[in-house]
Amino acid sequence: MKTILQKTSALLLSVILICALLSMRTEAGFQIPGTCRVQADSGTVYTVKTLDHGYDHNTYLSLRDMAAALAGTDKAFSVEITGNTVSLNTGEAYFSVDAENEPWEDDENPDLSLRRNEIKINGQEVSYYTMIMKMPSGHYDCFMMTVDLAMILDLNFTVSDTGTLCLYTQEPFRVSPAELEAAGYFYGVNSVLTGDATTGEIYYRYQSDTAWPIASTSKLMTCLLAMEALQTGQISLSETVTISEAVQALADSADGVIPLKAGEQITVQELLYGALLPSSNECALCLAETIAGSEEAFVQRMNQKAQELGLSQAYFYNSHGLPSYTQDPVPAKRQNRMSAEDMFRLISSLLNVYPQITDIISLERVTLESLDLEVRNTNPLLRNLSGVTGLKTGTTNKAGACLVTSLTADDGTMEHDLAVIVLGAEDSIERGRVSGILARYALQAFHEGAENEGGAVDGQNSGNLPTNAEAAVTWILRNAGKRMEH
Repeated sequence: MKTILQKTSALLLSVILICALLSMRTEAGFQIPGTCRVQADSGTVYTVKTLDHGYDHNTYLSLRDMAAALAGTDKAFSVEITGNTVSLNTGEAYFSVDAENEPWEDDENPDLSLRRNEIKINGQEVSYYTMIMKMPSGHYDCFMMTVDLAMILDLNFTVSDTGTLCLYTQEPFRVSPAELEAAGYFYGVNSVLTGDATTGEIYYRYQSDTAWPIASTSKLMTCLLAMEALQTGQISLSETVTISEAVQALADSADGVIPLKAGEQITVQELLYGALLPSSNECALCLAETIAGSEEAFVQRMNQKAQELGLSQAYFYNSHGLPSYTQDPVPAKRQNRMSAEDMFRLISSLLNVYPQITDIISLERVTLESLDLEVRNTNPLLRNLSGVTGLKTGTTNKAGACLVTSLTADDGTMEHDLAVIVLGAEDSIERGRVSGILARYALQAFHEGAENEGGAVDGQNSGNLPTNAEAAVTWILRNAGKRMEH
């Protein structure tokens, strides 16, 4: 069994966020230019340009500078950048444009937007947030979060005592959730949990027994009931359904996703595609009406199923996860809620009983023939990590940005469905990044064993993880005085 903490930083959050930056501050929405020192495999130290997005230490690094720093190593890559596209190819030599590893001009203060620019890795489209800008040389450069690039290249990295970003090209990307928690990384989310949905083993959890609003991840319960109805023969995938006025009203609202019109017909299979891929609220409502006759009756089934599955913190008000207002003189704004542990039980049931659901939720895009409309899956990890099979995104103001991810891993005998649950991230950027980090940890824990509170491998029991402040403090004290080699 491999050692889990080989050359891993005591605080991975510091690795993700800290570089030696210029002492500048600005308002959110502007970029803070700076530099950091980067060294690959104890070789030459390079000066890499950085941009802090909006706040100090929210750091993005120059891809061109990083390509120059990694040239000649096993993690070398070429990169071509235009005004809104990036093409990165691993294992290829990078050809300098004479604009790398140089400090910023004194008067430069770029005001760029962080966005999903078109990015291809080895020809395959991926989904990362980046900033692209035109440099004084006339060439374009792209700025990417350090941890995103490390996951793409699958390399390990630390920050040395002197502030140098040290890259280890012979070591795979490593994750220690205990260290992340001790550093406060998960303060930015409501709850996280990762584990093996096939066996029920939990690898890591944080605030996982508290109920939180879950937004459109509610549609996973709608999906479970739809699969039950398909199994019993109550409905069929090819069955056509007539759109109701209530469904059209939701489609015409600000929360509409797919333009469904009353009187039109659509198949049950297309409703599942619509509800699970682009997160169509109107498709979820139409499924509810088709299965139970009304959404009210369907919601009763949702809550009954939650009780049957032992989801003690779960309660549903509707089939789609939007805020639900009461008819009181002062209306209450209610939202479906569930704990991360409840969500883990729900998706374990869904994936174990109806594994064929991954045939739908793993699709990146599909055409709804009845509407002649192509829809796209909102889960970014389907494009960023091999083996991801789903599951569902969700966002409301109260719930924050949520993402429930499934991915497969093979133990040599059978395939397992691993699960990553992130509830209440600040935005879609962070939910994707937190989910990506924990998805890689799930694979790490599956193959090597989960870590215990000391960060060591615990292949038998994941119940001693530092899921509270006292355990985190104990972990810090135990490791105080330990110094990194570099």
